[in-house]
Amino acid sequence: MQSKTDDPPTVSLSESSAGADVLIVIPSLNEEVRIESVIAALQADCGCREALIVVSDGGSADKTVAIVERIGNTDPRVRVLTTLERLSTSASVNRAVECFGYGRAWLVRLDAHAGYPKDYASRLVAKAIETGASSVVTPMFTLGETCFQHAAAAAQNSFLGTGGSAHRLLNRGGWVEHGHHALFNLEQFRELGGYDDKLEFNEDAEFDRRLMKRGGRIWLADDLVITYFPRDNTISLFRQYVKHGRGRAQTFVRHGGRKRIRHFILPSIAPIMILGFLGPLYYWPLAVPASAWLFACLSYGLVLGIRQKDICAAGSGYASIVMQLAWSIGHWREIISIGAHTLFRPS
Repeated sequence: MQSKTDDPPTVSLSESSAGADVLIVIPSLNEEVRIESVIAALQADCGCREALIVVSDGGSADKTVAIVERIGNTDPRVRVLTTLERLSTSASVNRAVECFGYGRAWLVRLDAHAGYPKDYASRLVAKAIETGASSVVTPMFTLGETCFQHAAAAAQNSFLGTGGSAHRLLNRGGWVEHGHHALFNLEQFRELGGYDDKLEFNEDAEFDRRLMKRGGRIWLADDLVITYFPRDNTISLFRQYVKHGRGRAQTFVRHGGRKRIRHFILPSIAPIMILGFLGPLYYWPLAVPASAWLFACLSYGLVLGIRQKDICAAGSGYASIVMQLAWSIGHWREIISIGAHTLFRPS
């Protein structure tokens, strides 16, 4: 996705008070449960009363599109983009920018599987103008509704599930390398080609790498915490984190980057689990690392449950095992795939 050479000049920042220069994009896939409440929160934001709200649907099979069309019939600010093929989040956002980004200064991205603070979009724009940031990102707090979600949320809100990521640590605003994507300077987003729509996951971190290499700056707005609702069963959580691991591997192969301790620990999980299965058959000490990891996760989860006085949160150890193992499997799957493709690529 490249910007057009005949684009008009960017709208003046002074017009942001009404949101006339703001494009709000909500990539969606089967979000009939939450899409209406997300749109309603945007409609109530007086600071963005002239913003365009676009739901870019990636091929929903539920009532998501019908709900958005019904809302759009009474509010011309609300549009929906549909497709006959399944699209990734990155492709959905890029497509909305191509269709509706012409002449606008700011791109605000919202995910339907989350809840947002009051006047979220207009406050993001104000923060970007105040700081001069190329991108504004936000902290994320995970909130569970079912017992399984409580377990996943407890893990994802802790070091056990986040490894100390800046946007998971509340009350730590400032300049960062990455965070939950919220707002972009639209001109810079287009100049960078938008998201890499070949990526099914981790498109945000990959974009941030390119943005910073081009001199862009990312501000973490600690007063705009969003609420994320986690997957509600083991299989969907596992699949999500396999994609996380694959995406991180792709980003690292492309851009390299600093290694933190969690970047060494997570890839080791799948190998030590393989050794753990081989241990009883060949040499029992091989099972020690896997046993220690499992014990550490389950124990940490129990501590979290006691601290929070929540029996469901005590299952966060199990949730973290699912997340970390899936991430590691996805990581190695992608590394092996990239290596095989390179090795057997025709010269």
